[in-house]
Amino acid sequence: MKVFFLVRHAESVENATKYNGFYANPRPWTGAAANTLSRDVVGLTPRGFLQCLWLRKTLQDLTGADPAIRTSQYRRALDTAALALPGLPYEVTALLNEQHYGAATYMTKRELYATYPEGAQDRQTRKHLWTPPGAGAESLADGVLRRATAFVDGLAIASGADVVAFTHHTTILALRAVLERRPVTELVDEARVCKTPNAAVLVYGRDGGLFHARDTVHPDC
Repeated sequence: MKVFFLVRHAESVENATKYNGFYANPRPWTGAAANTLSRDVVGLTPRGFLQCLWLRKTLQDLTGADPAIRTSQYRRALDTAALALPGLPYEVTALLNEQHYGAATYMTKRELYATYPEGAQDRQTRKHLWTPPGAGAESLADGVLRRATAFVDGLAIASGADVVAFTHHTTILALRAVLERRPVTELVDEARVCKTPNAAVLVYGRDGGLFHARDTVHPDC
C-alpha cells in the first residue's frame, strides 16, 4: 500500500435530523429496531449526494489507479463508497463499523442519564471509557479501538494499490489513535471542539512501517 485515504461517510439523514428526528425526545425507535435502522436503513441526504460527487472528483485526483476500497457494513458508508467510486469493487468489513451503542442507540443524553444513571459520569467526563448499556455495546477505548487496531494491522502488511476506507466519526477517532500513535483521549477532546466533517478525506502515507498524516481535505457543500 502506498497511501491510505480515510473517509468519513457523506451526510446522512441521521446527521441532518439529529435533534428533531432520530434523536427526538421521546425517541421514535428503540431496541433492536433502532440498531437495524441505524445500520441498514439510514441513507444519505441530498447534501450527502452532493458531497459524494465532490468525493468522486477528489478521490480520482488523489488516488492511484484502481485503489483497494474498504467500507463498513452501514448503508451510509456503503452508499458513499458506491457513489464516490462508482463501478469499482469494494470489500465490506465490520472492522470499520460505527461504535455499537446497544440499548442507547438514538437516546438523547437526557433520556440516557435518566434511564441509566450509573453510566452518566463516564459518558459525561470519560466518553472513551463509556460502555453503552445492552447486548453487543462497545466502548471507544475497548471494542472500537480493538477493531481499528486490527484494521490498521491489515494495512501494514498490504502492498500495491492505494487503500480508501469509508467509515464513521467515532471509528475515525480510534483509527487516528492507531495511525498517528496518539492517545484516544486527546482525539476525543479535539472532537468535542470540532468533529471530522462529513465526506472529509484524511490522507496518510507510510514510511518505515509507520503511518504519517499528510493532509485533510473536505467539501464546502
